[in-house]
Amino acid sequence: MKREQPVSTALLLAAGAGTRLNIGAEALPKCLADVGGQSILERLFNNLRAHGIRRLVIVTGYRGDRIRDAAGQIAGDIQVDYVDNPDYATTNNIYSLWLAKSQVREPFLLVESDLVFERSLLRAMLIPDKAAVSEILPWMNGTTVRLDDRLQRVESFDLAGSRDAPGSFKTVNVYSLSLDSWDKVVARLEEHILAGRINSYYEVVFFELVAENALQFGAVVFPNDRWYEIDTPAEQQAANQLLASWPVD
Repeated sequence: MKREQPVSTALLLAAGAGTRLNIGAEALPKCLADVGGQSILERLFNNLRAHGIRRLVIVTGYRGDRIRDAAGQIAGDIQVDYVDNPDYATTNNIYSLWLAKSQVREPFLLVESDLVFERSLLRAMLIPDKAAVSEILPWMNGTTVRLDDRLQRVESFDLAGSRDAPGSFKTVNVYSLSLDSWDKVVARLEEHILAGRINSYYEVVFFELVAENALQFGAVVFPNDRWYEIDTPAEQQAANQLLASWPVD
């Protein structure tokens, strides 16, 4: 049996303006929002470092200079490389992920820039081809997945976000990908981008490839009180309250 190379690289998609969270001309990128006394970006660096991640690739767009400045101060021994999405205002994360294809040629952890999660949860994600999922709470919205009966494998993606189907779980937007899986994803991303579908979410590619049995994700269940997705000031406040109950890192 082929032994998978462990993940030591992460990819952060941080190109968006985050207009629902930040208001005004001087608004910061979402990953620089303060949650629990530190920025989302700093918390991510600390979590990655604790699990032996040696390289972080960041796709920037809106106020990318501020992200570079912040990362330069907190990266420490983690190598940081950048991909710029100059069209961040008119594209979605499918385009940002596609832009990273030449920078990432190894197994990696895919993370979005509006997430906080308890550090220990990353350990199970360091094996390639895993998808972080969570039992669904009322505040959650967006893509869901259906798991197998043993809750170990993603059987399908539901882009409409079905909440009531048996076995439905919310995607956390943290994935790990082997190089073989990444090659398949890149090939399908190319098809979408060439067809002009630059305003989609990358989950449409996962949806298609899983349905075709060309891509398999093992499921890693994140407890629903140990992570949070932050898109609005109200969610930022809720995340602050939630973090107070987490173990001290």
